[in-house]
Amino acid sequence: MNPAQLIDPASAAIVVGGTLLATFLRCGVGDVRAALSALAALTRNKFDARHAKAELAIQVREIQQDGLVRAAPHHFGDSEFDDLTDAIIETRRIDALHAAHARHRALRSEASQRAVQALAQAAELAPVFGLAGTLISLSQLRVDGAIPDLTGAIGMAVLTTLYGLLLGNLFFAPLARVVERAAQAEERERQQLVDWLEAELMDEIPGARNPVRRTAA
Repeated sequence: MNPAQLIDPASAAIVVGGTLLATFLRCGVGDVRAALSALAALTRNKFDARHAKAELAIQVREIQQDGLVRAAPHHFGDSEFDDLTDAIIETRRIDALHAAHARHRALRSEASQRAVQALAQAAELAPVFGLAGTLISLSQLRVDGAIPDLTGAIGMAVLTTLYGLLLGNLFFAPLARVVERAAQAEERERQQLVDWLEAELMDEIPGARNPVRRTAA
């Protein structure tokens, strides 16, 4: 088999261009931007739970030494944990930590879901445009007064179908799963850090360890 025979810019333009355009029109700017951001994040360093725990340990040590009233927030560039430490120092309530974590988790979940949805849509649309390319190539067989180029038309028909299947099943669908797995892994690591932070600060928050129970009158 000659690999060069599998390269056809016209077929690739139909399948790739059509898939990207249809995905943009179907999902909208927000979902496409979320997908691009998620894919860009895969190329950067992932969430470093060890580094975040080391930075949080500094904050925990300061709170244990100085107390919540005198402790200053220790920011290290992670928006969630910066907000968590701000909230717990300002309110001195453990539920403020939970509320801040839930808010950031919801925002991350929405962004990852939008990214996965856009990539999944592209995976579904790619074979459709492979079929569209096949139909376009076969339509070239109807040429009045001339001998149609059977070899070229059939070759383009086969390649567009192949491109659509490969683009959908070996590119966009796997990317959607990679983004989804990366988001789930980060959430697990962040939840473990939040649980650790809560356990470390439990004794520093008034009433957190033994909340006051109301008694019936």
